[in-house]
Amino acid sequence: MTERNTKRSERQRGPAAKPTIADVAALAGVSVSAVSKVVNGRSGISAPTRQRVLEAAGKLRWSPSVTAVALRGARTRAIGMVAGRSSDLLATDPHFSVLISGIERELAPADYGLLLHIVGEEPGAEERAYRRLAEERRVDGVILTESRIGDPRFELLRQLRLPAVLVGVPWQADPVVSVQAGGQEAGVRAAVRHLVELGHRAIAYVSGPEDRVHTVFRRRVFEATLAELGLRPGRLVSSDFSAQGAVAATEELLAAPAEQRPTAVLFANDTMAVAAMNAARRLGVEVPRDLSVIGYDDLPLGEWVHPRLTTIGQDLFRVGQAAAAEMFRLLDPERAVTEPPSLRPPELVVRESTGPASRP
Repeated sequence: MTERNTKRSERQRGPAAKPTIADVAALAGVSVSAVSKVVNGRSGISAPTRQRVLEAAGKLRWSPSVTAVALRGARTRAIGMVAGRSSDLLATDPHFSVLISGIERELAPADYGLLLHIVGEEPGAEERAYRRLAEERRVDGVILTESRIGDPRFELLRQLRLPAVLVGVPWQADPVVSVQAGGQEAGVRAAVRHLVELGHRAIAYVSGPEDRVHTVFRRRVFEATLAELGLRPGRLVSSDFSAQGAVAATEELLAAPAEQRPTAVLFANDTMAVAAMNAARRLGVEVPRDLSVIGYDDLPLGEWVHPRLTTIGQDLFRVGQAAAAEMFRLLDPERAVTEPPSLRPPELVVRESTGPASRP
């Protein structure tokens, strides 16, 4: 590779043009097919030729990761996750950290890494992130969370030809690989029945955003279980999974006259439930004497608050493992030897934040 080759390549493509595979081939003094073989890790290329191609690609900055991709083969050995939430919300919600730990537990032994993008809630931010990941070949596939009603991501990823695994229940019959435990309704049913057995009749539910599939699913199970037990529909409040949202919802529920307040509240996650207990105590309402509280997820913090949190447990760590295992099966079905771990249905974990109803 000579200085003359470098200058000729630069003249041909112009100072502002983006370098191409042909530029790399010209600079390295090889054919375009030879560059392609190097990039895709194919045989039939000598070590000196491979080295010239890599040096040419680096000099032209043909791709930020071209050297790594060429050395490792056609795979990037990275799986992507795009979080359409604010960084503040993610920082205070252990749900994602436990899920990510399970994913990493499965990826690490295979020498894969997780590329996490936190893009916030700006319209179009997630779509732009997925397009960048695909166009720049930064990941081999993506793991999706929180399926939405009319979710546009599935069609987008099909267009981008980016393999995807969804954690949760897909919207309607979307043809996407999904990871979920069977019997998803079991946890909410058990929680409602537990409260009714304790004498509660005024039971409220504080959900996540209304555009999430699991929000609609759990709310329907909540309402159906109350109806099956002959009880009136409970009070429903939509929130955003955050501690601040839970505090606002709790203040709203407890602002009603005493005889109209709920005696028990089921929350969409543990973070909300713990924040609600603190808000209730500040308002002079004791848990569980005056108000029973149930969370969802069974995160470690539930064991360390007072009173200890009654919650609906799901093994997020194993869910993360299962999602990564399914991704490997998508990427290379013939070599995927790891079977996704079995996932048990959500189940009620009774602790100290639930007790007998404070009024008939």
